[in-house]
Amino acid sequence: MDLTVPNADSVREFYTHVAGWKADPVDMGGYSDYCMMPPGAEAPAAGICHARGENSNLPPQWLIYITVADLSASLAACTARGGRVVTPTREMGGGKMAVIQDPAVAVAALFQPGQSA
Repeated sequence: MDLTVPNADSVREFYTHVAGWKADPVDMGGYSDYCMMPPGAEAPAAGICHARGENSNLPPQWLIYITVADLSASLAACTARGGRVVTPTREMGGGKMAVIQDPAVAVAALFQPGQSA
């Protein structure tokens, strides 16, 4: 899950103190977003991101990722069922993703893993 906010630096500091997470910066080309690492963990617990660039349309809330088999089909079903696509499809983490908003205006990311080599 990720949290996208206007000022990721201050929110990053909040979670380093509240949750004990360590922030690993991720270069976004002119600024850094953060992978937040729990103590002793090898995988991040979350990402904390600036509401810039591809994330500029995301509201400030925790964003879950839902794995789907066919992202294009899931996006078509989203709009057909009264939802909307918030961000266009983009490559991410060995697959592709897009952010949607459901009819209740809650947002979630849909993620289609890439093919295994």
